[in-house]
Amino acid sequence: MHAFRNHLTRFHRDERGSVVAEMVITLPLLIWAYMAMYVYWDAFRMVNSVQKATYTVSDMVSREMLPINTAYIDGLRSSMNYLVREDTTVKMRVTSVTYSQINSRYEVHWSRSPGNVMPQLTNANLAAMTSKIPILADGDFVILIETWVTYTPLFDVGLDNTEMSQFIVTRPRFVPKICLIGMACT
Repeated sequence: MHAFRNHLTRFHRDERGSVVAEMVITLPLLIWAYMAMYVYWDAFRMVNSVQKATYTVSDMVSREMLPINTAYIDGLRSSMNYLVREDTTVKMRVTSVTYSQINSRYEVHWSRSPGNVMPQLTNANLAAMTSKIPILADGDFVILIETWVTYTPLFDVGLDNTEMSQFIVTRPRFVPKICLIGMACT
């Protein structure tokens, strides 16, 4: 019995295999944690990229002094795709909005989406967005740039495909309003 107790005590104190056992238990957790950190960091990077790209596109439109056309708006989506990432699908809508004191509401002057991917914004749809638009004086114009980008995580760590959206309001810089060729612009 004494020999059995000595073998049991030696076995209990032996730590040679504990590193392998701990590695088998913790390595999958460490790999999952590393992948999760990468995916969440990449998602936050994408949010930042979408926001910066939308502000850049909005600034491009606000600096126009001549009427723009639909080809220009299509080019905005190409610029947005380049700024965000080439393999990402960007949906975008560009809208000129004014405030009418007579009607006591914001009104759509014109609205276009590159490739007609998104429906044109209407006065009825705009009414739901008035809380996002700053207070304007009667007859003032602003440009709304709305973008939607779908983010697909590289690994499945609990983050589903997410649509990231931005809503940017910019006042034209050099002219009272941005005109669209083919639309009345007095």
